[in-house]
Amino acid sequence: MSAIAAASTDEDKRDGPCVRGQGSRGLDIVNWRNSTETLHYEFDVFHGEQSSQQEVYLSSVRPVLPHVLCGQNASVFAYGPTGAGKTHTMLGSAEQPGVIPRAVRDLFQLVREQRAQPENQDWEYSIGMSYLEIYNEKVLDLLERGEQDLPIREDREHNILIPGLSLRPLDSFSDFDALFLPASQRRTTASTSLNERSSRSHAVLLLKVVKSQLCAPFRQLTGKLYLIDLAGSEDNRRTGNQGLRLKESGAINRSLFTLSKVVDALNHGLARVPYRDSKLTRLLQDSLGGSAHSVMITNIAPEYQYYFDTLTALNFAAKSKQIVNKPFIRETVRAAVPAPKRPREEQGTAVAPPPQSKRARQGQSEGQEAGPETAQTHSPSDPSVLQRLLALEKMLMGTPERQRLTLLKTVAQSRKEIQELREKQKELEEKALLAQTLTVSGQTDEQQPPVASSSLVARHPGVGTASLFRRDLPPLHRKTSTAARPRKQQAVVPPLQVSQVQPLQQCAVLCKQNTAVSKKKGSEVSLCRFISLSLSLSQAGAGQGGENSPVGDWETQLDAALLQKSRLHILQVLNTGDLRLLKGLQQIGDKKAKLILGWREIHGPFAQVEDLQKIEGISAKRFTSFIKVS
Repeated sequence: MSAIAAASTDEDKRDGPCVRGQGSRGLDIVNWRNSTETLHYEFDVFHGEQSSQQEVYLSSVRPVLPHVLCGQNASVFAYGPTGAGKTHTMLGSAEQPGVIPRAVRDLFQLVREQRAQPENQDWEYSIGMSYLEIYNEKVLDLLERGEQDLPIREDREHNILIPGLSLRPLDSFSDFDALFLPASQRRTTASTSLNERSSRSHAVLLLKVVKSQLCAPFRQLTGKLYLIDLAGSEDNRRTGNQGLRLKESGAINRSLFTLSKVVDALNHGLARVPYRDSKLTRLLQDSLGGSAHSVMITNIAPEYQYYFDTLTALNFAAKSKQIVNKPFIRETVRAAVPAPKRPREEQGTAVAPPPQSKRARQGQSEGQEAGPETAQTHSPSDPSVLQRLLALEKMLMGTPERQRLTLLKTVAQSRKEIQELREKQKELEEKALLAQTLTVSGQTDEQQPPVASSSLVARHPGVGTASLFRRDLPPLHRKTSTAARPRKQQAVVPPLQVSQVQPLQQCAVLCKQNTAVSKKKGSEVSLCRFISLSLSLSQAGAGQGGENSPVGDWETQLDAALLQKSRLHILQVLNTGDLRLLKGLQQIGDKKAKLILGWREIHGPFAQVEDLQKIEGISAKRFTSFIKVS
């Protein structure tokens, strides 16, 4: 919600205002580019110079107060250039109180009215107050005397809070007046060329209303009301600020510029909103695009000398009006307060009764409920009594405790059986070991000392000597597994067989036919081709004089038909092949393939393969190498 309040001076009456109201919601301002035109703005409400403080308060601030008592947040802040009357709008005077005293007074009145309602008899209300200022990007507590810069934090529920900020409880408006007046005098103010008592900081008054339920489920609603008096933007060329005043003016203008960037980011739907660039916007994060009911009162000065300040304030108010907040109720559930325990001295020396089982306690409670003093007497034949007894017996038989006892009994019995099986297994193993020892001793020399046999007999006194020295017992053998283990497949490498070396012509023809073999056998074919070609060259060199034989006559050593076929294939590719086929030839890359295509377009098809030497970059040596590898 946006409200515009205009103030005028004697100079304005002489020169005429640059702003003119159009009804109760709109106003026009002279266009500085063309004085014959005007710019029109529409807001929620417009107050002229004759409007009173009460009209401004009732139309803008009073409607948002009931939301605070319902657990929601609300914010009211005054914006405008320096000397436009923001502090007067928020504080007022003794004859014409401003927004802050009227809002606090009505807040207490609303609490009294809700307490008087019958449906709110189980609810308790409490109001607290905090007051701070933002001076040179420092958060200072005005209720406490000190210069400590307080941090601004955000809890897990994205609520803005200030640790260390004092919160004073309020019971009436007189308590608020006794705290607010001394704190307002601590606010930093100074005199400038435009204002004798100019605010040098942003002041924020916080009123916290907590509504608690006294019975179950112990609900608690928390609402906050922010009343903010912003410092005005200043033009240092007109204010004449120097030294400390100039530093204060810079801090004020930077925070207001950040506030304008936040509004622009919210209107354009940007992913990042620069709340953290200034402590003012960080504190107003809940009021700008957050979850609070926000009211902006824009104060303007209609004089022509403040034209650009007024125009900037109107543009900012128009952009802020487009921001949409999403208020919600902040409700929590308090834990029930346990009853206080009786002190040990009051309990006396009474001896505690012995512990009883659950079934005994239930039976005792049933007996107390059915006693002749406290309960009505029922006949055993009463159907309701029989049904209750049967349900109780069924409940007792199916309790988890009985099931647990049954399970424990089963587990104990299973453990006993396992222990018996282990003992039998141990006894059988000892007998098997004894029999194996006797079998081995019978196969060896019979001159064994009698000490070992006597020791064995002593370990097993229940076994006779006749059974100890039996020789017809078969030896114990471990049963071998019938499952055959998988054998790893081993590579079979045949021995190298040296065949008779063939002539070079036959080897060349044979290896040329093997070029179409699959890629899997490519390495073997290349190795075979290399070995056979080497052996053939060695044989040819040995027959022609060894190393002194010429190498340049390699064409005469190949098959003439094969050489002619290869030349025809190369010539066909040179004349009809595209770029891809040309690049498929040996030693022909992308650049040479393009040169071949260009030469073919200019001079026509190749008459013979030797015409390749006419292309730039293909010398006689490179052509010979190309023919040899192709």
